[in-house]
Amino acid sequence: QVQLVESGGGLVQAGGSLRLSCTASGRTFNSYVMGWFRQAPGKEREFVGAISRSGSTRYADSVKGRFTISRVNAENTVYVQMNILKPEDTAVYYCAADSSPGIFTTSKRYDYWGQGTQVTVSS
Repeated sequence: QVQLVESGGGLVQAGGSLRLSCTASGRTFNSYVMGWFRQAPGKEREFVGAISRSGSTRYADSVKGRFTISRVNAENTVYVQMNILKPEDTAVYYCAADSSPGIFTTSKRYDYWGQGTQVTVSS
């Protein structure tokens, strides 16, 4: 069992930056692919990006070049640095853990989820 807790959300102006953190319980953090998803009001949850156990990353086209995902296994923490934020980035952001070896963009692949943190980007 893995418990995930996100933090770092808030209100920021367009063009600004935020860094979200997700800390996991348990001693097997480095065995999971860690993903970030987001869900805006009235929309389906969508893939933002993910980082493999070895540190490889994959991003949605909408955030590529603006968002960077990293992980510190010794701290059981995964981060997403979000730069040049746009109003359309406004959503609840969730981190998730997947025990499969590959990086998948489908939320159903992920086994564990955090409670989410709100990011609001004003224009």
